[in-house]
Amino acid sequence: MKSSQTLRTFAAAFALAVACGTSALAQDSPNTSGSATSTQATVASGQKTKLRGVVVSRNDNSFVLQDVNGAQTTVVLNDRTSVKTKGGFLSGGKSYAAGTITRGLTLEVEGIGDASGNLVADKIRFNDSDLRTARTLEANIVPVESRVGTAENRIGEAEQNAQRMSGQLDELAAVSNAARGGAAAAQETADRAVEGVNVANDRINSLDDYTPAQSINVNFRLRSAVLTADDKAALDKVADYAKDAKGYLIEVTGYAYESRDKNVNRQLSQQRAEAVVRYLVENHQIPLRRILTPFGYGAMNPIADNTTRDGRIENRRAEVRVLVNKGLTNAPAGDAKISAATPQQ
Repeated sequence: MKSSQTLRTFAAAFALAVACGTSALAQDSPNTSGSATSTQATVASGQKTKLRGVVVSRNDNSFVLQDVNGAQTTVVLNDRTSVKTKGGFLSGGKSYAAGTITRGLTLEVEGIGDASGNLVADKIRFNDSDLRTARTLEANIVPVESRVGTAENRIGEAEQNAQRMSGQLDELAAVSNAARGGAAAAQETADRAVEGVNVANDRINSLDDYTPAQSINVNFRLRSAVLTADDKAALDKVADYAKDAKGYLIEVTGYAYESRDKNVNRQLSQQRAEAVVRYLVENHQIPLRRILTPFGYGAMNPIADNTTRDGRIENRRAEVRVLVNKGLTNAPAGDAKISAATPQQ
């Protein structure tokens, strides 16, 4: 039961790691090319729709639901919305108030589109275990968001101080020029002040930028999700690197080669991704907040030809990447920027 609960916590983290991590760290930062992690979806007015996904944000009378493809839909609640758990006595389930819905909760919603493109919910269903997982995740994320907000405020204060210093440059330059020979010293002071402003701006603007520091592929045997000794040795090196890094996230995605049963492909690829995450957590105590949702893509994104034996071996894999946050580590900006969960090129 404890292992199952841990995996459910992993499964709730993808939307929150992206939507909460990126939003909390860089609410005021402009979106850069290639770093978008989700798309806004709409529902046609009057259209009956059923969606499944994870709640990534919550307001008084609505919430945003993100599906496995990254599409985000706004769901509107009203007095007629039925909120229940699945199953129960005679499959009736247990009723809950609309306020029970929280970030990280995996659920299904049925409803009708309104004139604004939102989905007006008639029925919402979820599992009791998913609700417990979401509540646990929310309890851990709120303190982290508070600490990040404090860090942002401190960076903002530093930027304001630097700007005030910059505003004194004209006065310093006039005094230095009148003193003959002080012009060079005044210019040096001005350059340092401007540099301080630029450094502060660069750090703020790069809070949602991640750069891949390490990347490995773990290959599996046919129809297997069991790690080999070589696989574990490679993951040991990744874990050792991550423990010494600052502002990092670990992204794990699983894959399988094309076969007739797509559901089997998805399930096997998910098991492979979860096997990697379980090893990192249980053997190296990597904190859950540092790991994005392990996600199985089935036979999608093959890296080799499935018609050959060697190609199928390469496609039976899990990809593991360590992403380092540039803003928190004060890494120099470059042309290549990546946000958490951006597909590997």
